[in-house]
Parts: sequence; structure tokens; C-alpha cells
Amino acid sequence: MAKKEGFKGERAIIIPSSIINNLRTDFFGKDLHITHIGYYPQAYLHFRERKKEEVLQFILIYCIDGEGWFELNGKREQVNEHQFFILPKGKEHKYGSNKSKPWTIYWMHFDGEKAAFFADGFDHPTNISPNVNSRIEERLQLFEEIYTTLSKGFSTNNIYYSITSLFHFLGSMKFLGEYRESVESTKKQLDVIDEVIHFMHENIEKKLTLADMAKEAKLSASHLSLLFHKKTDYSPLRYLTHLRIQKACHFLDFTDMKIIQICPKIGYEDAFYFTRIFKQTMGMSPTEYRAQKKG
Repeated sequence: MAKKEGFKGERAIIIPSSIINNLRTDFFGKDLHITHIGYYPQAYLHFRERKKEEVLQFILIYCIDGEGWFELNGKREQVNEHQFFILPKGKEHKYGSNKSKPWTIYWMHFDGEKAAFFADGFDHPTNISPNVNSRIEERLQLFEEIYTTLSKGFSTNNIYYSITSLFHFLGSMKFLGEYRESVESTKKQLDVIDEVIHFMHENIEKKLTLADMAKEAKLSASHLSLLFHKKTDYSPLRYLTHLRIQKACHFLDFTDMKIIQICPKIGYEDAFYFTRIFKQTMGMSPTEYRAQKKG
């Protein structure tokens, strides 16, 4: 397992070449497998350039915030938030983060006999726009599940489970409509407050304001606050804080991420401020919470 430092809060895992070589002929792994996986928050000055002989896998980059770009086949493409692209194996390329609005990205390198199938058609920026059926948070949780599984070591079971989850993760992009429609019937009855809560979940890494939520709901801020409190007994911003702390608890319980790595994933830039809010909400510090025996 290897990790390269470079961006505050970054995480990365590189699967050893000996394991990759075995997967290329493995009955299961030969179809699809990960070789590298990571997360770069606000990756200022992030830049990569590879010649075709260096591109040994397909490379997926999923931008959830900020902006970036890539060059492929002599063409430069702009990449915005809620877009992803997959660079093909064996083709030279360049990509990088916007200097004034650096991107936050989930990324992975993957290969296998089925890899080209999942990559086909995505050599350009592809939208995954948030809406009531977008299931963005579920997809990112699936990514985290893959990452966390591999972070625990490269046992056969861990590798196989990561591959199983990888099929689902890439399938959620390849078959985006079907992925969203599979839960559409359960979403049809959502009222405006449910939609705002869904919006909070899908944008939990951002600095959301009451004005942002009101715009999403197509209501005035005061009217939204009134309806929200009537349904939940909380103001929208207080409810958002609870969701953020709830997600922080998930990371503390099920990952080995440090506090400074968790903060940008739940919309906080200042670790000290996050710790204070966490203690106000949970009655203990994040460190004390993590140390507790649960279950």
C-alpha cells in the first residue's frame, strides 16, 4: 500500500504490482480490477501528463467540486463539478486542476477484460447533475466502501469484494438512467422538504447557505424555514449540521481517516471549528467518539 503526499486531506492506495499480475489471470479479477484509487480535495496545482506507453489502465476522474481540464487526442476539455470522464488505456493525455477554482476529485485506475466496456463513450466530460433521483451520495458511499475495504489490506476476500463493488460503481455511471430510475418510484411522493433534505445529502461537502436551499426549493428563505421547522422541528441549517455530524460519525466508525481528512468531506474547512460543533452535538470530541466501543 502506498500513499503520496501532496494535497491536504488527500488519500490514495496503490495495489502492489505482484497482486495486479495475479489478477490479470485470476478467474474473477481478470474481468475487472482496480490498480489505484484515491480522493484529492481542492487539489491546487494538480497536474498529470502521461505518454501512451505509460497509460497501462483506464483512468476515471469524478469531479464533485471546483473545475479542471484534460487533453486527449489533441483536444482540450473543460471539466466542471458533477462531471466525470474516463481516459482510455494506451493513449497519451494530460489533465489538471483549475488554479483559481481547484477541483475536488474521486479517482481510480482500473483494468481488465471488461474495463473497455465500462469506459466506452466517456472520453469526454459527462454530467451527473444533482436532482431528487440522482443518488450521488449513495455512489460516493460505494466509492468509500471500495476504498475502505482495500485500506484494510489486500487479502483475497478484500480484493474480490472491491471488484464486486467496482462493477456496481461503474455500472451506476454506465447505466445512469437505470441507476436513478431504480428508486424513482419511491421518490415520487417526496414533498418540497424531502427534496431539500435530499439536496443537503447530495451537496454535503459544500458550503450550503439558506439561500442555496431556498433557491433549490423555489421558495423564499423565510417560507422554507417555516415549512422546514414545521416538518422537522429544526431550522434548515441546524438540520444540515446534524446530517454533517452523522456522516462524520460514519467516517469515524468505519474508516481510519484523520479529522483533517473528514472535514472537507462534510463541508468544514476548519478542523477546530468542526471539533467544537461535533462536541456540541454529540457531547464528546471526535477522538473520544472514535474510542468508544460500539455495537
